[in-house]
Amino acid sequence: MGFEWFVSRRYLKAKRSKGFISLISLISVAGVLVGVAALIVVLAVMTGFTAEFRDKILGINSHIVVQRPGVELSDYPTAAARIAGIAGVTGVTPYIYGQAMITGGVGGTGAIIRGIDPETVNQVLKLTEYLEVGALADLAVPPGSRQAPGIILGKDLAAHLGVLVGERVKLISAAGPLTPMGVLPKIKTVRVVGIFASGMYEYDSSLAYLDLATARDFMDLGETVHGLEVRVHDINRADRIATQINRELGATYSARDWMNMNRNIFSALALEKAALSVIMTLVVMVAAFNIVSTLIMVVMEKTKDIAILKAMGATNGSIMRIFMYEGLVIGLVGTGLGVATGLLLCEILSRYHFIELPEIYPISTLPVQVLPLDVSLIATGAVLITFAATIYPSWRAARIDPAVALRYE
Repeated sequence: MGFEWFVSRRYLKAKRSKGFISLISLISVAGVLVGVAALIVVLAVMTGFTAEFRDKILGINSHIVVQRPGVELSDYPTAAARIAGIAGVTGVTPYIYGQAMITGGVGGTGAIIRGIDPETVNQVLKLTEYLEVGALADLAVPPGSRQAPGIILGKDLAAHLGVLVGERVKLISAAGPLTPMGVLPKIKTVRVVGIFASGMYEYDSSLAYLDLATARDFMDLGETVHGLEVRVHDINRADRIATQINRELGATYSARDWMNMNRNIFSALALEKAALSVIMTLVVMVAAFNIVSTLIMVVMEKTKDIAILKAMGATNGSIMRIFMYEGLVIGLVGTGLGVATGLLLCEILSRYHFIELPEIYPISTLPVQVLPLDVSLIATGAVLITFAATIYPSWRAARIDPAVALRYE
């Protein structure tokens, strides 16, 4: 680096006659530190919130849903076998979907009824992990048994109905038989065999699970199902696997991935993350303006020194490099301390859950997930911004005329 780096270090270490300039330098370092740390924490929290929200959704819902629009699936075992043979698919299970009134205990409400196959549903959904009471195997009625079929209710739905495991509830469907008196509602009595809690109120307050055979009987579906749910190894490749499923099964089938079905939610989260990133980047830019003011004042203070250096043979490029190095050191120190501070704060937030979220959120504490790529981009961006801030003051220093600067010395 030659003498430029030596002179730049002397300017940084020397006790300047104007202590205000040293104070501005410290403020510039602190500004970069705060901006970088804040940006790391904000992106880590937004990334963690998106990941937690996605995991909650994909715990109850599958990665891909396969249907025949307007038509139930009668040959679903064959279709399931063909889907299972596609690379990247880890599980396939049939499902039935419907709505009904559910009454029991102290009240009644509308509910979403989902028929599942207890033997294969664990390959696709995380329902077993969410069960607080009961087991999926309890849904099926043993052959020859006169017991009522089982039902698994969401925690908030069961609380609203005022029922516990072992008690009975009634399912009421408006799609009943047609009689001279009109359409009669279809009523089926079922027994609560389990309660699940996913952590998302939208699911816990409205979902109820039945065995596949029970759901077929209640909805008069015969031997058909509404569709197939698919789980894949890499959720980020779900859209490409959905396209392969469409090619494999033909145009009469429709495969939709989780990103497509929840596009509005995740687009909103991505937009919020981008907006917060821009706001936090402005903090770094404010610190960059502090670096500009610091270097301009250093140039004004060191005008005589610059003139002497140029008189001794220093080129304009050498003078520019002196002040670029000085500004770059401020940026690098601030960025390094900011990265360390941001990572430390993320570790504290992830280890000690002292920030609790209101019940309206699907998670109870502030989630934190640090991505190395985000940290690298933040650090690189901060260094580039602070380096850009050194260009104008360094150019002004290089334009100083030695004869004019030393005229009255």
